[in-house]
Amino acid sequence: MKKYISILAIVLLYSCSPTKNAVSRPLYEVLTVNNDGGANIKFYEVLSEEKEIKMLLGDETLAKLIKPKDIVESSFLVLNTGPTKESLNRMKIEKIVETPTQIEVYLKDTQKNLDVTQLDDETKYPYTVVKVNSKKPIVFK
Repeated sequence: MKKYISILAIVLLYSCSPTKNAVSRPLYEVLTVNNDGGANIKFYEVLSEEKEIKMLLGDETLAKLIKPKDIVESSFLVLNTGPTKESLNRMKIEKIVETPTQIEVYLKDTQKNLDVTQLDDETKYPYTVVKVNSKKPIVFK
């Protein structure tokens, strides 16, 4: 009988242990890649201020993906490739590396951009929005 009580006590103590496995978040998440709807110039923008990030919540797709804690804990990248005739977004993130002082974003942009004189109704404006789970300064490489 003592054997069963001691086994039960050990199981009870083990199941109540305070250690929990912390869920690690990835360094970044691509929230959306759209083939049209961006701006008519090529730019990469970092949104880290709360009021800047709240601007993203105007898009109903992004509003579903951005949680209130993300506004405080994360930065966002808007990667706009400018005007093109291509039917898909060719801007790719090769890697994102966290150093002790900053976040380094390595991009590969093979988008064929158009000159202002070539724009017409078939012109597309691809863009990508990325969430970086850090508030460190971000540098594009």
